[in-house]
Amino acid sequence: MPKMKTKSGAKKRFKPRGSGSIKRSQAFKRHILTKKTTKNKRQLRGAAEIHETNIASVRAMLPYA
Repeated sequence: MPKMKTKSGAKKRFKPRGSGSIKRSQAFKRHILTKKTTKNKRQLRGAAEIHETNIASVRAMLPYA
């Protein structure tokens, strides 16, 4: 059997944690930051976790994670 391929877009966006949950980065922090408040930009820092309704589809894109 050939190896399964990882979706290249998913491997750039998601990273599995040791506990089994999947880490993702926050959206809306790339550009047009002048009209966003300082509080809003500060709260977009750091990592977030994949919602439980999306875990199955993300795991299918990352077969070896």
